Amino acid sequence: MPQTPKTPPPTRRSLLRALGGTAALGALAGCGVPAAYVKPGDRTVPDASATDHRLAWSNWPLYIDTDDDNPNKRPTLEAFEKRTGISVDYVEDINDNDEFFGKISPSLMNRRQTDRDLIVISDYMCARYVRLGWVLEMDRDRQPHVAEHLDPLLRSPAFDPGRRFTVPYQSGITGIAYDRRRLGREIRQVSDLWASDLKGRVTLLSGVDEAFALLMQADGVDITKWTADDFHTVCDQLERQIRKRQIRRFTGNDYTKDLVSGDVLACQAYSGDVIQLQADNPDIRFVVPEEGAELWSDSLMIPNRARHQANAERLIDYYYEPEVAAELAAWVNYICPVPAAQAVLADSEDEETAALAENPLIFPDATLRKRLAVARNITAGERVEFAKRWNGIVGM
Repeated sequence: MPQTPKTPPPTRRSLLRALGGTAALGALAGCGVPAAYVKPGDRTVPDASATDHRLAWSNWPLYIDTDDDNPNKRPTLEAFEKRTGISVDYVEDINDNDEFFGKISPSLMNRRQTDRDLIVISDYMCARYVRLGWVLEMDRDRQPHVAEHLDPLLRSPAFDPGRRFTVPYQSGITGIAYDRRRLGREIRQVSDLWASDLKGRVTLLSGVDEAFALLMQADGVDITKWTADDFHTVCDQLERQIRKRQIRRFTGNDYTKDLVSGDVLACQAYSGDVIQLQADNPDIRFVVPEEGAELWSDSLMIPNRARHQANAERLIDYYYEPEVAAELAAWVNYICPVPAAQAVLADSEDEETAALAENPLIFPDATLRKRLAVARNITAGERVEFAKRWNGIVGM
């Protein structure tokens, strides 16, 4: 198995652009702009997979296993190519959900090919692609491993019931990270962030899609069916904390630098990032609050007019083989969407690799799983209003 990388991965979840182009496009599409939505009959082209043994895959940087001695070699991907004879053009050109949306949206909304057969996008943005009719429905008959091994917690999110258009690539938890040694106490609840000894030493995530669910759960809200009133209640609470100077600032993934330096003692954080930080500082802890936390995914999708749909479906299914999923999980250290991979890692002869099987931030145990939920996404009709309110708070 590849050894755990020491370099923290870049953000998987982008900052929401303040009422900018892609947010506006999503909102307009939800209001019925005919140019954006693509009807099912306009989504496909003849599939060349049977005669053209290749596919193009766009992914995030540092989101696949690499060889320890050669970062340009990707063991699981090369094994797929050798087994199937399918050549994969793997490109790390997704650095931000909104930026990538803007890059390929002109092709998708105008019924043109994107020159990609597979993309990896975060949940909240997947909802937009699915709503716009920009991705192909997958044939589960070609994906027996997905059907058998996909984590039950991830099988039917509100934006894609039954996972007809999306398949989780990796998952994570939005919770709380803190420095136990510097703070001198435990954090167990979101309300602990508002204690006097953390005044000015707390950060929250700046993207509304990333931040709101955890804060709602602190109020006992079921995030699978939250309401507009729940959202505005959270905003009211944050405005009070800002006026009290409890919150130092709102951040993207740069919260990790503040936590490592000690400028911040507690922050809203992603589980995968914290695993990386703990390699250098075991005093940094990650907690799923007692009230619960959000479980999210970056998901594989096949964009409209992809020329190699069957090849892409075959690659997706390959990564749901427990042995392959285990090898990927050992490298990226996010939550593995294939629970059966845990036993594979546990049987590893490498001690460090076997220990990953016991890490609840890669394989949540039964107790932790009960506190995780996939949040309902912000709808197109809600987005402009909510973004305006949220961006006003972040800019305070």
